[in-house]
Amino acid sequence: MPANTRFAPGRARDIVCLGRLAVDLYAQQVGARLEDVSSFAKYLGGSSANIAFGCARLGLRSSMLSRVGNDHMGRFLTETLEREGCDVSYVRIDPDRLTALVLLGIEDRDTFPLVFYRDDCADMAVDESDFDEAYIASAKALLITGTHFSTAQVNRTSRRALDYARRNEVRTVLDIDYRPVLWGLTGKADGETRFIANESVTAHLQRILPLIDLVIGTEEEFRIAGGKDQLIDALTMVRAVTDATLVVKRGPLGCSIIEGAVPASIDDAPIHGGVEVEVLNVLGAGDAFASGFLSGWLRDEPLEACARTANASGALVVSRHGCAPAMPTPAELDYFLDAAKKDPTRMRRPDRDATLARLHRVTPNRKQWDEVLGFAFDHRNQFFDLAQQTGADEARIARLKGLFVDAVAQTEQQLGLEGRIGVLIDDRYGQDALNAATGRGWWIGRPVELPGSLPLVFDHGRSIGTTLIEWPREHVAKCLVQYHPDHPHELRLEQEAQIRALYDATQASGHELLLEVIVPKNGPAVADDTVYRALKRLYNLGIYPEWWKLEPMSAKQWHAIDALIAERDPACRGVVLLGLSAAVDQLCDGFKAAAASATCRGFTVGRTIFHEPSHAWLAGQIDDAELIARVRRTFETLIDAWRHARTETAVHARQEQAA
Repeated sequence: MPANTRFAPGRARDIVCLGRLAVDLYAQQVGARLEDVSSFAKYLGGSSANIAFGCARLGLRSSMLSRVGNDHMGRFLTETLEREGCDVSYVRIDPDRLTALVLLGIEDRDTFPLVFYRDDCADMAVDESDFDEAYIASAKALLITGTHFSTAQVNRTSRRALDYARRNEVRTVLDIDYRPVLWGLTGKADGETRFIANESVTAHLQRILPLIDLVIGTEEEFRIAGGKDQLIDALTMVRAVTDATLVVKRGPLGCSIIEGAVPASIDDAPIHGGVEVEVLNVLGAGDAFASGFLSGWLRDEPLEACARTANASGALVVSRHGCAPAMPTPAELDYFLDAAKKDPTRMRRPDRDATLARLHRVTPNRKQWDEVLGFAFDHRNQFFDLAQQTGADEARIARLKGLFVDAVAQTEQQLGLEGRIGVLIDDRYGQDALNAATGRGWWIGRPVELPGSLPLVFDHGRSIGTTLIEWPREHVAKCLVQYHPDHPHELRLEQEAQIRALYDATQASGHELLLEVIVPKNGPAVADDTVYRALKRLYNLGIYPEWWKLEPMSAKQWHAIDALIAERDPACRGVVLLGLSAAVDQLCDGFKAAAASATCRGFTVGRTIFHEPSHAWLAGQIDDAELIARVRRTFETLIDAWRHARTETAVHARQEQAA
C-alpha cells in the first residue's frame, strides 16, 4: 500500500456500511411527552444507514449492506438512499420480516424518548449469504455499528464481513453505537437510556476491537468498550486490545483523537474543538459526526481536518429536526465554518440563518428537470363556465380531468418522455386526477390562489401552511399572482405579504414553489422590462421560488431574465412558459424566442389544449376516446414545436461558434 494513503488503491467504493436500516418517526411537537405527541415526520434512520446517507451527501461513494422488509417502508428507505447517491445493490429484501421502526420524541434539551420496534426485524436478519468477498474487497473501508454484534445472527454476519475486509486490505471502522435496549439490558420501551455497564457486552466488544482500524464513540461508549468507570481507564483497556485510532466524541467540547499510547488524562489528548450551537435535538448528531469524519478520513485528510468536518456536521444536526435529512452538504459546511470563523456568536442558532437554510434546501441531490413539457388543467372558473355553457352537470368536470391524466400518460408512453412530463391540476375539480397523477414521476403543480384575486387571496383561506400539510411532498405549490412593481403602495405591500407568507410556508413544508407572474394590463403602464423588474423586486425581498412561470417574451427580455436568475439564484430550477389561451401558431412563435433562454425549461399550457375538446365532450358531442385523441394531438404538436425550436437554436449556436 502506498505510504501516502491509508487505503488500498483502485477501489470502486469508498465505504460499505453494515448495520441498522430503519424508519425514524420523529415527533413534530417539540416539548411534548411522547404520550402527547399528535403527529410524526418520517425519515430514514438507523445508525449505519444515517452514516451511509451522510457520506453520500458529502460526496463519498457509499454503499449500504443490510435488509429491509418487502413493504412500503423498506421501499421508502432504499429510494431515499438511492436518491442521495448511495449504492443499495446489497440491500436485500427480506420476504418474512418487516422493516424496523423507531418512534422518537424531543421532550426538552436533555430528554429524548425512543421506542425501538425491532423484534425480528429485517435488518437484524442480514446474513453471510447476502454478500460475498468481492463486494467487501471493492471498498476502501467497512463500517459496522455496535448493534450488529448484539445477537448471534448479526454477530456471525459482521464477523464474516470483517474477515473479508482484513484479507483484502479494507480498513475497518467501528461506531460503538451502544444502545442498551438493543442488547436486551433494559425494558423494551426504554430506548432513551444510553449507558448500562455490562461485563458480557464489554467482553464481546473486546473480542471485536483487535479487528478494527478506527473506533468512534462517546465517552459512555468507550466506557462500555473498556469496561471501566473512568474514561481514561476504559481507553487504556481498549488500547490494550487494539492499535486502532480512537476518536472520542466529547459533545460541545468537540472530540479527542488518540493514535498511540493513551495519556494519563483525557485532557492531555488534543481537543479538536467545534462551533458551539444551541441544541434542539442530539439524536443523530453522532451519525453526522461519523459521516463528517469519514468524509475526510477516506480522502486521506489530516485528522485535524477530519475532526473539523465531523464537529461541524454534528453541530448542524443538533440544531435541526431529524437526522438523515438534517445532514449537511459540502456547501453548507463551507458556509457554516467560514461564518463561525468570522463571528462565532453568529452561528449559535444556525437554524435561524436564512442563507444556511437556503443552502440546505437547494444543495442536496435533487431530481433534475432539464425539460418540462406540461399540460395545465388546474383552471377552475373556466371549467365551471364550460359546464354552464353546455348544460353539463358540474360533477362531470372531475371525470373530464381524469381523462386528461389518461391522455398525458399515453403521450408520455408513446413519445418516450419519462422524466419530462408535467401537469398542473387543482384540488377543487381535480382531486381524483391529482391522485392518479401522483407517484408517476411527473412534475406536478397545484394551485393555491383564489382565481382572479387581486390582491392575492389563497383558495383555502389565509393560513396557507395548514393547506400544505395535506399535500404530497412531490407537489409543487403554484401561485398565479397579478403583480406589477408599480402597483399602488398599499396593493403592492398586500401582494408581497401574501407571497412572503406562501414562500415561508413552503420553506417549512418542504414543497417547491412556482410563482406565475402575470402583469395586469389594466393597471400601471407595462414596459419591456416590467416582468424583469417584478422578479427583481421579489428577489430583493428574499423570495426565491424554485420555478417561475412567465408569458412569452422577446429574446432580449429572456436574456435579461436569464442574467437576473444567474445573479440572484443560480439554484433556481427554471422558468416555464404559460399559454393564456393563445393559438397554437402564436405559442410556437413564443417558443422560438424562449428556446435560446438558459433558464426556460419548457411550457405548461392549458386552454389552448383543453378548451375545444372539453366543450365538445361536456356537450356530449364526442366520447372519451375522441376527447383523449384531440387533447393528445394539440399537446403533442406543442411538444414537437418546443423541441424543434430548441434543436434549431442549438444548431444555430454551433454554427456561430464554428464561424
